[in-house]
Amino acid sequence: MPTATLSSSSSSSLAFFPLSSFPTPLTIPSTNATLTFPSFLPKPTPTPASSRSRMMMMGRGRGRGRGSSRIFPPPPKAVAIEKETPENERPSTFLRESDGDNHSPSSVRGRFEKMIRDAQDSVCQAIEAADGGGNFKEDVWSRPGGGGGISRVLQDGAVWEKAGVNVSVVYGVMPPEAYRAAKPADSADLNHKPGPVPFFAAGISSVLHPKNPFAPTLHFNYRYFETDAPKDTPGAPRQWWFGGGTDLTPAYIFEEDVKHFHSVQKSACDKFDPSFYPRFKKWCDDYFYIKHRGERRGLGGIFFDDLNNYDQEMLLSFATECSNSVVPAYLPIIEKRKDMPFTDHHKAWQQLRRGRYVEFNLVYDRGTTFGLKTGGRIESILVSLPLTARWEYDHQPEEGSEEWKLLDACINPKEWI
Repeated sequence: MPTATLSSSSSSSLAFFPLSSFPTPLTIPSTNATLTFPSFLPKPTPTPASSRSRMMMMGRGRGRGRGSSRIFPPPPKAVAIEKETPENERPSTFLRESDGDNHSPSSVRGRFEKMIRDAQDSVCQAIEAADGGGNFKEDVWSRPGGGGGISRVLQDGAVWEKAGVNVSVVYGVMPPEAYRAAKPADSADLNHKPGPVPFFAAGISSVLHPKNPFAPTLHFNYRYFETDAPKDTPGAPRQWWFGGGTDLTPAYIFEEDVKHFHSVQKSACDKFDPSFYPRFKKWCDDYFYIKHRGERRGLGGIFFDDLNNYDQEMLLSFATECSNSVVPAYLPIIEKRKDMPFTDHHKAWQQLRRGRYVEFNLVYDRGTTFGLKTGGRIESILVSLPLTARWEYDHQPEEGSEEWKLLDACINPKEWI
């Protein structure tokens, strides 16, 4: 069968948020103005060309009638993501001193940043220990407007084909159109047009791809977002929300592994609200749906976004519990499966499922597609992709085979616990 191999580099100095709703700072060189667009929103429509420009763009090419008056839209202005500055050492915090009380370690911002940096350390230590020899490459970076991040990638280890664990703290300014689309105004605000809305965002994002086809891929991402507008700005009230999730993508089903993984997710959720696990499990199944294939990327987990209808302290604790649950949910599975013998047939099926992973991330994932459209740093945008993937023409697993069972579970999501 014909196959294709896809490769991506491990170098990364910009934290990547596959599920992120975080805006990304953008600079329009021609005006030197800084704008930001949330990754889940389309960019604002460019200002219409002048009448004279429109006349110049009227189609009068070969094969068209003399009186043709087709008008072509002006080409979009060049847009580039604000460049990060490499740093030699990790700072104690990426928060700006000008944040005032929000700069304090006891603030929600301060505690969330500490949580994601602690989670990065603990996950990386567990990944290196399981690998038995591989080490993470680390890049530390900052941005002129404030914030920064730490990107870590382990590639071609004994156990891990590619493992990325990134954290970032971002400051920027959200255009009013993006703010109104993200958070529709209350009736009291409909007569007020806000100006640009400052924002703060922080998060951790990770994708872990093992070599052994019997060891599953894991993705997790947890984030916190605040608009930073003055307290009483008309039309743009201050807002905050949490988002994130943890999901499992195996090539082969070991039911005890999947049950263990989902049990840890449910346990984390049940400590805060018994409705969380069933609600966020369905949300996860729905989000990781590959529409053109009619199947899910994997066997799910939990996913939530724009969550702010609970007490802020409770949600901070919930995000912390979920992050702390990553290692106990995943590493016991890796320890059981990393050294299992496998054949070329097993490896080929894993590569086909990796192809599905690539398809979802490049076609549907909000953070990835936004970064590609806006000219972001390509190594960072694609840090979630595996080193290799495979596509075969019209591949159909034999009904009743282990491969078929995995595909059936991706087409028909199951209740594992």
